Amino acid sequence: MTLRKLTYEMKTLIDELHEKFIHTEGPVDKKDYTFFEKVKEETKPMFDLTLEWMKEAELFVKNRGVKVHPNQVKSTQENMEMLILHSYYLDIDKKRFKELHQSSHYVLDMILTDIDNQEQAGI
Repeated sequence: MTLRKLTYEMKTLIDELHEKFIHTEGPVDKKDYTFFEKVKEETKPMFDLTLEWMKEAELFVKNRGVKVHPNQVKSTQENMEMLILHSYYLDIDKKRFKELHQSSHYVLDMILTDIDNQEQAGI
């Protein structure tokens, strides 16, 4: 899968997680084993996607004239993982969740801009 496609999938995912966070009542019982298993099963593909995105993004920003720094890629991947977990456990305030969401979108948009710039330059 291309980095552009992965990045768009990540943007869609974090928007869906944001909607889930806003429209779900919580917090939930962190000791509920059944809920934990449900979360584990539902989030595995999400975590796999963030990992795949990070690997592709790291390759893209390495040794290229792009604006995104490799540290931003890792931080964004960590932020997206926090968005995944907090959208289920609802154990973070709305302001912090929104900051993680906006920060992730900012870097994802920068990646897309860098991809466009590289393509226009014929690189």
